[in-house]
Amino acid sequence: MPVQVQTIESEESRSKYEAIYKEYRFLMFSAANSILKNPYDAEDAVHQAIIAIIDNMDKIGAIDCPETKSYVITITKHKAIDMLRSRKRLSLEELIDAFPGKNISFPEDRSLIDSMAILPERYREILLLRFYDGYSTKELARMMHMNTGSMQKLIWRAKGALRKQLDIDGES
Repeated sequence: MPVQVQTIESEESRSKYEAIYKEYRFLMFSAANSILKNPYDAEDAVHQAIIAIIDNMDKIGAIDCPETKSYVITITKHKAIDMLRSRKRLSLEELIDAFPGKNISFPEDRSLIDSMAILPERYREILLLRFYDGYSTKELARMMHMNTGSMQKLIWRAKGALRKQLDIDGES
């Protein structure tokens, strides 16, 4: 069991975390390793994801449900991608490899990739969940414990930030 469990104060949260860890640890490692292609780096990404999950335990409802699985895997993938990005600019091939099973075509000028990379993590996550993974606004609102109107506004703001970033990149 990771050391971070000791930082969880309530016994209920600690038990919940332990159940999440036991249920998803191999899936988290697999997701991170598929992106990073290195088991040691994948362990680091899982470690970072664990810290993020502990910090956001209140966002997790039932342990064995599709929303929790998606949430845990999304956090893990984002941590792995952040590790790649911190080492160097994410190449088109690495971005495509980071999302196996999905055929994505990107513009040759990389403006979309670069613009998504610059967005705040929350906006990037919402846009990927909505337009890449195909979750509806209602499903996202339920997963993030928000009302539908707030989620619509968040998606609208994320799209606006992406649009603005694409305009800035286009002017350079």
